[in-house]
Formats: sequence, C-alpha cells, structure tokens
Amino acid sequence: MNHHFGLGYFIKNLSIAIGIILIWRGVWILLDFIDGIFFGGEHIVSAVGGIVGGILILYLPEKNLKSLERL
Repeated sequence: MNHHFGLGYFIKNLSIAIGIILIWRGVWILLDFIDGIFFGGEHIVSAVGGIVGGILILYLPEKNLKSLERL
C-alpha cells in the first residue's frame, strides 16, 4: 500500500483531534455547571452517577460489557 502522509493529511488529522478536544472540554464544563446546580458542587454524587451511567451506556446495546475488554 502506498500512503501519502503529507501536510494536508497532518492538518486534517490535527484539526479532527483539536475538534474532539474542544467538544470534550465543552461537555466537561457544562457537566461541572450542572453538577453545581443540582448537587451543590458535591462531586462524589455526580462521579458515581457518571460511572453508573457510563456502564449502563456500554451495557445496554449488546447486554454485555465486552466493550470494556478493549480498555
């Protein structure tokens, strides 16, 4: 296979990475804001809720947690 890893390839992948980071940053800040409103900044409640919610999101589509094996 002949791959071309030029400047355009680098810029495209860098812009995708930056976009993902900015989305993650926005979600993180929004969730901190929601945590402050609903839980008074008590991070343990939202942390446990996030863990349980994340496990449910990974479990529900296939009714197993095999997706965690890839970690």
